[in-house]
Amino acid sequence: MDDLDYEADYLIETPLDPDRVAQVMAGEQSCGTFTRVAGETDELRSRARASVLDVEVLGQALEPALPNAFLSRRQTAGPWIQARVRIRFPVANVGANLPTLYATVAGNLYDLGEVTGMRLDALRLPAAYRARFDFPTHGVRGTRAVTGVEQGALIGTIIKPNVGLSARQTADLVTTLCEAGVDFIKDDEICADPAHAPLSERVPAVMAAVRDYRARTGRTVMVAFNISDELDAMRRHADLVRREEGSCVMVSLNSCGFSAVQSLRRSTPLAIHGHRNGFGSMSRHPLLGISFQAYQTLWRLAGVDHMHVHGLQGKFAQTDAEVVESAQACLAPLATERDDAVMPAFSSGQWAGTVPATYQAVGDDLLFMSGGGILAHPDGPAAGVGSLRQAWEAARSGVALADFARQAPELRRALEFFGGR
Repeated sequence: MDDLDYEADYLIETPLDPDRVAQVMAGEQSCGTFTRVAGETDELRSRARASVLDVEVLGQALEPALPNAFLSRRQTAGPWIQARVRIRFPVANVGANLPTLYATVAGNLYDLGEVTGMRLDALRLPAAYRARFDFPTHGVRGTRAVTGVEQGALIGTIIKPNVGLSARQTADLVTTLCEAGVDFIKDDEICADPAHAPLSERVPAVMAAVRDYRARTGRTVMVAFNISDELDAMRRHADLVRREEGSCVMVSLNSCGFSAVQSLRRSTPLAIHGHRNGFGSMSRHPLLGISFQAYQTLWRLAGVDHMHVHGLQGKFAQTDAEVVESAQACLAPLATERDDAVMPAFSSGQWAGTVPATYQAVGDDLLFMSGGGILAHPDGPAAGVGSLRQAWEAARSGVALADFARQAPELRRALEFFGGR
């Protein structure tokens, strides 16, 4: 791969010749269509056509992964061949245009009649091309600098209940969580600008609590306000957070879209906490959608600072291996010497008991967010935070939780209370 091209890997399923299908894919997403047309000269094809680099047959299935009316009309039968296809695309066809890059690597390919499975599995960019897009303003290092957490995982939580608290009640809960010792607090993705706690009221109330805590303790707690909305509203909300001395905003990436997040990135110095809600609809089927490696690559080009990866042994459908791979992808550079790593955010059913596996797999450059594990601890939120910090200390020391808990009452209570859940 040189600076003039980028590459994408796909998993496909087809009852046809996979080499021919790969050529259809390359033509469909560059200068051609299913047949050669007027104006599609040899010179144009050599300059603008995507090229197939490799087709690797992986196996076959007796039933198609997905329905396909195109093949049914032609009474095309199986077996259905599964293959990995690697395609090289010219950078010049797209330029530094993130929506069009997405449309090229993950657009009409999903509708091709030749396939019963299509998944964007990996995306690789040359350094010069990556440099034409936005970078995180904070990422791992900047988030540590704002919070003052120089090493170790950042302990965070989510405002619970998700919806229903007034601005004053939210601020009171934030005070409790600050006093409990968290480093990071975020809104839930389903609470943005509700009538009972509009951002115009919630941001000043919450930040007054954060500033008061900082004045008393010297500690800065990062709060990610969910400002997901249309672009002009997001800019206004981000400006309000900044005026109130906040440091972070949260965006539901799939709802707001690439263009809005890029524009927000360019209009605010605040950290952008990227929430991936809805990603499951793009990823849960192994032969449809997009892998997290490719997904986070695209969103990092928009300049987000944190990316949700779910959590180990959590409440959602992803395997632990997928969560680990997702976190490692966030921390890996995107073909550049410049530090563009984003902070992986672990959540979903996380508590002290999931810390050792997390540390062993990923280390501690991460946000470890625990809702019930903090707020539902039988001895209160401060004990919940204490149990997490004790679990991280045990993991870093290589001591089993049960052994460490003999001298750590908060951890011991957490293991007793949450251990059978």
